[in-house]
Amino acid sequence: MAKQKKHPEGTIAQNKKALHDYFVEQRYEAGLVLAGWEVKSLRAGKAQLVDSYVLLKDGEAWLMGCHITPLTTASTHVIADPVRTRKLLLNQRELGKLFGNVQQKGYTCVALSLYWKKHLIKCEIALGKGKKEFDKRHTEKERDSDREIQRAVRNKGKDD
Repeated sequence: MAKQKKHPEGTIAQNKKALHDYFVEQRYEAGLVLAGWEVKSLRAGKAQLVDSYVLLKDGEAWLMGCHITPLTTASTHVIADPVRTRKLLLNQRELGKLFGNVQQKGYTCVALSLYWKKHLIKCEIALGKGKKEFDKRHTEKERDSDREIQRAVRNKGKDD
């Protein structure tokens, strides 16, 4: 019998900047339309989502600004464009909700992460509302205070 290949698991790339800049209200899981060289690069973990966002037009969702670095050995006969627009696969109901919410003032759609789900590559997208500067500072203060509390709880029994 042939050996079964293990499917890669876990996160390929995350967009931490999006969590810092937006209040995430709803999350969606979308499939991606990819070329062969892009899948090989993602297997090697060569992706960045830092400035990526989702463009909604003509009843479809497109991932813009996602950078997938081509491997030198993977694509010799294809001219690889690392930042091409990639189509996101969502059902009509989800697309309708996104279109309706993005029309409201202050809402946008951003990509949060790329990850493996069995043998498929999925993109987690989110409907977010932009944070103001004081909101970012407030979030940072909360995170620092939580960290201090955790540190105090962890060290409480060690002082005795």
